Amino acid sequence: MNIISGGRAAGKFLTWSSSYLSIKSDILSHAYGGDFFVGLYQASIFKSPYCCVTRAASSSAPVKKKNKNGKEKSFSLAESLVKRTRSNRDLDEDVIEQHLSVDNSHIPVMLGEVLDVFSSSNRQLCSFVDCTVGAGGHSSMIIEAHPELECYVGLDMDPVAHEMAHTRIGALLNGSFSNTSSDLRIHFHLKNFKFIKSVLSEVDERFIHKGADGILMDLGMSSMQVNNPERGFSVLNDGPLDMRMNPQGSLTAEHILNSWPSIEIGRILREYGEESNWFFLQNKIVKSRSTGGLHSTKELVNLIQNSTPRSRGGRQGWIKTATRVFQALRIAVNDELKTLEDSLYDCFDCLAPGGRLAVISFHSLEDRIVKQTFLDILRRNNSEDEGDGQSSQPMNKTKEMDAEETWIKRAIEGKNARILTKRPITPSEKEGQLNRRSRSAKLRVIEKV
Repeated sequence: MNIISGGRAAGKFLTWSSSYLSIKSDILSHAYGGDFFVGLYQASIFKSPYCCVTRAASSSAPVKKKNKNGKEKSFSLAESLVKRTRSNRDLDEDVIEQHLSVDNSHIPVMLGEVLDVFSSSNRQLCSFVDCTVGAGGHSSMIIEAHPELECYVGLDMDPVAHEMAHTRIGALLNGSFSNTSSDLRIHFHLKNFKFIKSVLSEVDERFIHKGADGILMDLGMSSMQVNNPERGFSVLNDGPLDMRMNPQGSLTAEHILNSWPSIEIGRILREYGEESNWFFLQNKIVKSRSTGGLHSTKELVNLIQNSTPRSRGGRQGWIKTATRVFQALRIAVNDELKTLEDSLYDCFDCLAPGGRLAVISFHSLEDRIVKQTFLDILRRNNSEDEGDGQSSQPMNKTKEMDAEETWIKRAIEGKNARILTKRPITPSEKEGQLNRRSRSAKLRVIEKV
């Protein structure tokens, strides 16, 4: 760690910390996954007249870490610090105000970044599929930005969102300011994105063989869903324990909490909510059945409050626990993770050569599936070309991309696909300040070659 400038006290602290890290780096990197390094690095940026600036030296000795196969892999300290690529795109506040004027509660996440993904100068966007059309924020801007667009398909299983998108895009097409082609065909389907192949066959059988030039999946919940107490998604608003993304679905959170076996309750809290206090909460939930069970979000939140020790952060502690519990139940009700994994493969199959699939995820479980599925697509395609039936590793080399597409920093190359985001892109600092719900978003993109 190099000390470029700073006060005497800061210099002594960093000299000590540097020697400490060199001794303990192996232990800390294994135990804390590099979080300690990040914390120390951030803590060293003092906001004072005697500010000291630190950086990890690129020539630092590599640290050895075992991968999932038990083999040691070397990586530099600098690499361990870089876990994402923060977007440096300027946020267009006029566009944000435009969306708020239509829907004062919903702001499309990473709108500018999504437009960049589908604005390659090497290929026209003639067909586009929005797998999670929501209120139509992303779709309306894509349609307006691409007058060459000939076919648009919007999917959503929420009838309220479906109607809003239909109205919004219809108004765009009929408006005098519209820059869209008169030949543009619009198709809306009230279906989950897991049915993308059958939907595209309904639109045009040639669609399946020709493929789509762009596909978008925004896995976040819209503000209109969270803010509606009757949907049961909100921790802070009382409502029924529903949590169905598709109101026609049969399974609800209330049914899970009051009917599922104790071991299954614990499993979804542990696996889908990543909740450390899952065993205690599991027992509390099952015990509540003897007094009538849980039937509203307020009753569930009260149970969580009474089950969360005050030492775990006070009000923020129980809110975070409740958020994880609600996430676990929502995932279980809608079978989100399995549906996502299967649909990613189907979406890639539906791409035309040169087409791109962009996915915005909002929590680690989703992002992990997107990352691993993209890598598996590279392995699968390489294996098919080799014809040996064995799964081969994707090409580890990275390649500097087209200078015009500055959002692409490095890509992982495969024979029939390439991942354009070696590390996920996250919202700009300015967007995070304007839209708090965007802060956890991660954008990953894969292109069919």
